[in-house]
Amino acid sequence: MNDFLKKNKKHLLVWPVLLCGIIIALKMGIDEKAVVFFTLLLGLFTQVFSGLGALIALIPWIGPFIIKVFTIPFFWILNALGYFVSVLAIKKGYTKEVASSRVLTVALLTGIVVGYVLGHIIPLR
Repeated sequence: MNDFLKKNKKHLLVWPVLLCGIIIALKMGIDEKAVVFFTLLLGLFTQVFSGLGALIALIPWIGPFIIKVFTIPFFWILNALGYFVSVLAIKKGYTKEVASSRVLTVALLTGIVVGYVLGHIIPLR
């Protein structure tokens, strides 16, 4: 446990700061798209998402199982939900909004994958 805390102390410090920053930015009325972009950018360079995964994986017996269960199906579920919502929105005539939401979904998934890859390629130590 101490080894984990030593290795991931940056991640454990960045998560509360990131969460407080998101809450403060949204309360101040900053555009949600800017908040999402900054959060993903910060998550990309600080590897906090992989740190959260490591923290969850630390839970005995069930942690590694949770990580395995949510990794790939997360992408499938997010993509499937996007398609179902797109079909409903297109039927109601919101084609422009559907296009922008699908772009946001693809950007989120791409950001997660790029962050994961860069987090393993570029060491911070």
